[in-house]
Amino acid sequence: MTYTEIGSSGIRVSRICVGGMSFGTPSEDFRLWTLNQAATTEMIAHALEVGVNFIDTANCYSHGTSEQFIGRALRELGVSRENVVLASKVYFNEGMLSRDAILREIDGSLQRLGTDYLDLYYIHRFDYTTPIEETMETLDKLVKAGKVRALGASAMYGYQFHNMQLAAEKNGLTPFSAMQNHYNLIYREDERELIPLCRQYNVSLIPYSPLAGGHLTHRGWNTDSARSRTDRNLRNKYDASRGADVHIVNRVAQVAEERGTSMSAVALAWLFAKGVASPIVGATNAAHFDDAVAAMELELTKKEIEQLEELYTPHAVSGARPPIV
Repeated sequence: MTYTEIGSSGIRVSRICVGGMSFGTPSEDFRLWTLNQAATTEMIAHALEVGVNFIDTANCYSHGTSEQFIGRALRELGVSRENVVLASKVYFNEGMLSRDAILREIDGSLQRLGTDYLDLYYIHRFDYTTPIEETMETLDKLVKAGKVRALGASAMYGYQFHNMQLAAEKNGLTPFSAMQNHYNLIYREDERELIPLCRQYNVSLIPYSPLAGGHLTHRGWNTDSARSRTDRNLRNKYDASRGADVHIVNRVAQVAEERGTSMSAVALAWLFAKGVASPIVGATNAAHFDDAVAAMELELTKKEIEQLEELYTPHAVSGARPPIV
């Protein structure tokens, strides 16, 4: 396993991050394919075994049970707090990013995870209803209080991220060190503005859905997995561009076959080639982490990268929320 620093925060994380959306009590209105407590503990144990020290979750994942399962898993495994980097998020809750909401939600996340602090705290989306200064001042207070070590943002338009960083800079507040954006071989819209802005501010890219919800792990489009059958969010995110994107999926399969490795490894190796710090792998099988680790040893050639990228066509924005009219 190799490690990298999140921005200039001093926090070192594994080049693979465990995705907490895979854990928690299944529910019709969130996810039906999530893992129970025993399976969550087993999955985290395997991730730690291969050197992964970075775990990402959110207050809203499986209605908070993702945080609970992760916290319990770490306690059951006897993991020292300083040996794991924990990240969670705030936004999909009452009050979104208002002062009162952030102060309430951080305490809830800490309690569910069973820790005194988070290493990284993300705003899950941009809040059109709360002044930027109010959000940034409140986040800064969490850092100064020791409840949070570093800040991150997720899935927003470039101008929104720029304005929030400028507000922090202007007012002497803690800036963002990480960006959890939607980024993979079949969704590359952030290459236009958001990713260049992250480079400008030395903000690390921690992309979600690096394997496009599993589409980049097998030939064709759908499978008979529980997620493929039941995840409406997955279908809404990717099926509209299926006709064009399935050809990119087949390119990934072609490169994987030529290199004698998995499609997952190829898709993640492409992200590493693009400068990503630590993609979030939502694993429901221990082999998923093994494939992810293999990606760190796979160096794609310039020709292979061009082969993987050349069929991409512009997509509708997915992730950043449109303005409230």
